[in-house]
Parts: sequence; C-alpha cells; structure tokens
Amino acid sequence: LDIFGIILYSVLTFMATVSMLVFIEECIYIYRKVPANKKSVIIWVNGAAPVIGTMSCLGMWIPRATMFTDMTSACYFAIVVFKFLILMLEEVGGDEVFLRRAGRHKLKISTGPCCCCCLCLPYVAITRRSLFLLKLGSFQFALLKIVFTILSIVLYTNGTYDLADLNITGAAIWINPFVGILTIIALWPVAIMFMHLRIALRTLRIIPKYAMYQLVLILSQLQTAIINILALNRIIACTPPFSAAARGYS
Repeated sequence: LDIFGIILYSVLTFMATVSMLVFIEECIYIYRKVPANKKSVIIWVNGAAPVIGTMSCLGMWIPRATMFTDMTSACYFAIVVFKFLILMLEEVGGDEVFLRRAGRHKLKISTGPCCCCCLCLPYVAITRRSLFLLKLGSFQFALLKIVFTILSIVLYTNGTYDLADLNITGAAIWINPFVGILTIIALWPVAIMFMHLRIALRTLRIIPKYAMYQLVLILSQLQTAIINILALNRIIACTPPFSAAARGYS
C-alpha cells in the first residue's frame, strides 16, 4: 500500500471500530433502560450498520475472505428485515393491541417493492391470518438466506460455487437470483406495515428510521451487487496483483 492507501485503510478501520464501540455502549444502555419486549429487536436493528461496517472492514483487510464477510453481512441484514417488522408492531403495543386497534382498518398492499404500480389491488382486512402472512413473508428471508448461505459455503468448499461462473450449470447463477427474489418478497410486508403505521408512530420518528433502514439496504446490498456485476464484465480495471473480479469483490 502507498501512503494514501495506508491513510484510507486506517481511517476506515477507525470508523468501523468506533461504530462497533458505540453499538456496544448502546446495547448496555438498552439492556438497562428499555422494556424487555423491545430489547432484542432494538439491538438487532441498531446493529445493522456497525455489523455490516465491521464485516466490510474485515473484507477490506482480508480480500480472500470478502465472499464470506459479504455473506455474514447479508445474513445479518436478512434478520434485521424481520426484526424491523416486529419492532413496528412492538411500538404500538404488540400483536394483540395492533389487532384490537386496527381491526376495523385495512392494509394497502399496492406498495413497493413488489406492487407499487398495481394501484388496482384491493385493500386487505387486518386479521390474525393477514398479520401472520406478513410476518411469514419477512421471516422466510431470514431463514432461507441463512440456509442458502450455508449451502453456498458447502458448494464453495467443493469447488462448485463460484461467483464468477455465470454458466447455466453453475450454482451461483441459480442461488443468487433466487435470493434476490426472496429479498423483494421480504421487503414487501415491511413496506405494507410501515405505510399503515407511519402516522401512528410519527412521534417515535419512524420515518427517519425507515429511511436509514432503506439506506443501509442500498449501501450494503445493492451497491455490492452492482460493483460485482461491473467486475464480472471487466468494467472495473485489473490492477496487479488483483484481477478485475477480485477488485470488485473487495
């Protein structure tokens, strides 16, 4: 590394370390001050940025481990998607209070990222079944993302999983698009619940929190996917000793 690279790596490492220390301090405060039913979900949601930042820092220092650090970050964020939905429900008093207060209202399902253009979709009554389906839609991503990550690691050790292999017989070309579909499906229930509760939770500044949640998604998931696609197409230049693909992944 030259002088600029050393300074850049040092600054990024310092930022990741500070964010993790702040997160640990937040966890201590939350454990002492926050009601028991909200402790875990708040800690999970607040940990998205520092955990992803720390994993990115590890991948920066150890480029060969970038695929594994990205997988760890993606698994954590998959759990955060589900926890954010639970957090909104807990802020209004839990499932029973939500069903009792919102039972006479209906959910607008023509929201992003799945059906934002389908304005003709009918409103759905708020029942135990519809609430269960919303939770299931987000939980499936938290569960299946971990399952597919373990599967990818197993296939990688066997030499079958290669992010650069885009052939129809490769594992990556099947696993990654399917995980992308699961991501979109999981984000839809969160968006539906947010659109319904954004007014009730305005005093808790839920809109800025949701905006930061979306920002973490864009910076941690979409940005990585775009850079990797550019690297696979050799748009990112090769700089020895790293190939274009290696620079993109790191």
